[in-house]
Amino acid sequence: MYFTDRGIEELQRRRGDEEVTLAWLGERLQEFTDTHPEHEAAVERFATWLARLDDPED
Repeated sequence: MYFTDRGIEELQRRRGDEEVTLAWLGERLQEFTDTHPEHEAAVERFATWLARLDDPED
């Protein structure tokens, strides 16, 4: 188990029944990056990965 699994599991447990838009998620990622700029690269990589999930070239 990775350390991040605990946070993911908490997210699923607390918010698992909610529906969100990608616009909402984008706003939360921007807020997080503004608050924690040291994690900007990881957030950028994650957002790019999500954006390209269905792109066969990536």
